[in-house]
Amino acid sequence: MPLVLDVIKSDLFLVDSKDQGSQLPVSTPLTDLAFMHCNNYIKSELGSNLAVSFHEKPIKAWSLGNYQYVINAEIDITDDLNNKVNTKKYVCRITYHNGDDEKGVADFDNWSIEGLSGLDNIN
Repeated sequence: MPLVLDVIKSDLFLVDSKDQGSQLPVSTPLTDLAFMHCNNYIKSELGSNLAVSFHEKPIKAWSLGNYQYVINAEIDITDDLNNKVNTKKYVCRITYHNGDDEKGVADFDNWSIEGLSGLDNIN
């Protein structure tokens, strides 16, 4: 256990980045882009069989620091059989890989989806 405490106190996991994490929800241009990229990813994964629409803003977004984000949002899915709209909540964890170089934030190729939950039973 003393070794673990020494590692925790050290700078081993310290990342020097302009993007600082927060325990509180935030709304920044980067969380807005993370939200957009999560939505585009979800739409591409669901395909064209479902009619989906995304809400304008996430419910909450968090910056974990070092350009890692968690987005909690909703998606509306329309059932073609009875035209009923079903709203689902999802959580998306996404990372921007170019760090402090924000020139490529609009390009999804510079991001990766680390996890997605809440949409497992949709098809």
